[in-house]
Amino acid sequence: MAEQEKNRTEEATLYLVATPIGNLADISDRAKKVLSEVDFIAAEDTRNTAKLLACLGIEGELVSYHEHNKKQSGARILARLLNGESCALVTDAGMPAISDPGEDMVRLAADAGVPVRIVPGACAAVSALALSALSTRRFCFEGFLSPIRGERKKRLDALKKEERTMILYEAPHKLKTTLADLLESFGGERKISLCRELTKRNEEVMRTTVGEAVAFYEQNEPRGEYVLILEGAAEAGVCLTEENPLCALPPQDHVAAYEEQGLSRMDAIKAAAKDRGMAKSDLYALLNRK
Repeated sequence: MAEQEKNRTEEATLYLVATPIGNLADISDRAKKVLSEVDFIAAEDTRNTAKLLACLGIEGELVSYHEHNKKQSGARILARLLNGESCALVTDAGMPAISDPGEDMVRLAADAGVPVRIVPGACAAVSALALSALSTRRFCFEGFLSPIRGERKKRLDALKKEERTMILYEAPHKLKTTLADLLESFGGERKISLCRELTKRNEEVMRTTVGEAVAFYEQNEPRGEYVLILEGAAEAGVCLTEENPLCALPPQDHVAAYEEQGLSRMDAIKAAAKDRGMAKSDLYALLNRK
């Protein structure tokens, strides 16, 4: 009886309900209970959520809440919550509010004094981290990098000295560009795990280095959504800018600095590659990339 009371769906409450990221069997009993009992469900894509509910045998009112309507829809959802209704907030897959506009809905509800409850479940970021075979002791979540090259490079430059394991999301059509940027910023020897299609039939985890990942995807087309788990700087053994100021320079300027000291082109590339924790061949390929 006490357990039933604890799990009772409350009125005037926003529930963050995690949904499967690929395998329907990962939905929890509590998630199904909340989804079937709330007054309405706010979904990133009502079509996708309607399919999920149909598989679960649940009928419920769906309202749209996503990046492009979150201001107007969020205000309507909040009004209903303040009027005593309960709402389940879901994203297409995984945990709402993580790299997701649900973050704004949670803040809106919290600022208005509306109780927010969590119904935990699948999360691609943590699942990939656990599978990565890299350090899980300390980590940071970066989500999707900016599509604007200048902003993306600025963010990656800021992460060069990051000692925690880093988690990034990437779409298949952008993966090659992102890997090339990681090669430029972190070097080819930095360890990385590329996790795709988690919990689905074609689930795959590639544990490799940045340089080897670049080479692999030059020959193979990326498929599926990716979570990238990147080793931190301390474990990678890359030099820090305070210890070697040349590492703060772009790769071509780093090599040029050694050439100015009298080294041949290839010896300068070798020295710069060693400084940056890269294979000489990776740095050479980067310098000659168009």
